[in-house]
Amino acid sequence: MLKFRATNFLFIVFIGVLLLLDRSLDLPVWYYGLVVLSYLVVQAYGTIVMSAQFFMPAKFKGDSSDSIALTFDDGPVPGSTETILKILESRNIRAAFFCIGNRVADNPELTKRVFDAGHLIGNHSYWHRATFDLQTAGKIGKELRDTDEAIRQAIGRKPNLFRPPYGVTNPMVARAVKKGGYTTIGWSVRSFDTVIKDGEVLKRRITRSLKAGDVILLHDYSNTTLEILPALLDHIASIGLKIVRVDELLNQKAYG
Repeated sequence: MLKFRATNFLFIVFIGVLLLLDRSLDLPVWYYGLVVLSYLVVQAYGTIVMSAQFFMPAKFKGDSSDSIALTFDDGPVPGSTETILKILESRNIRAAFFCIGNRVADNPELTKRVFDAGHLIGNHSYWHRATFDLQTAGKIGKELRDTDEAIRQAIGRKPNLFRPPYGVTNPMVARAVKKGGYTTIGWSVRSFDTVIKDGEVLKRRITRSLKAGDVILLHDYSNTTLEILPALLDHIASIGLKIVRVDELLNQKAYG
């Protein structure tokens, strides 16, 4: 799979070749347009598909032969998060919660409750705005540090694991993550539980090709997830898979 720097190099080479050929062959303009369009398509794919690791390394799938991991984004959300905790506790399951910094700051007791129950707390930016990845690397880094501090105030630990909002990456995000020393965590099963409102449809989407090593992406605030979570956990157990924390599945250190 091509990476960011390699793609830039190839783009420059192709444009250079076209310019040389154009001197003698008078090439049509659309040749240049095709190269530029191809470059933009590759860049867009690399931006929105974190598992491509186009801009930065990311962990998104484990090597286990019998385990998977559950991850919940965008919490803590009073009401919903507690319900998830009760369901997980009833089955002695540990998950990962990638938390938004300002929600941690507003709900430190709930964050501590998640941590005390044995679940992992990860960094998911401070505001989770749609413009997160459009900021400078410096401002992105500040969001990550602010989130670290909110989490530290709540649980006394600094998270090592970071999940980019929306799974979007680019050179600015990559620089901030590298400078902060984070490990980026993606997923191999995207539930789309933020848009799917039919519980059966959501459950089928998650389970239709579920296999050992998968990392499932869910969200604290999704009512559909709350509806199907018990049945989902039962299904996972019925096909012989265990649920472990994502740091265990991916062999990563959770806290600094």
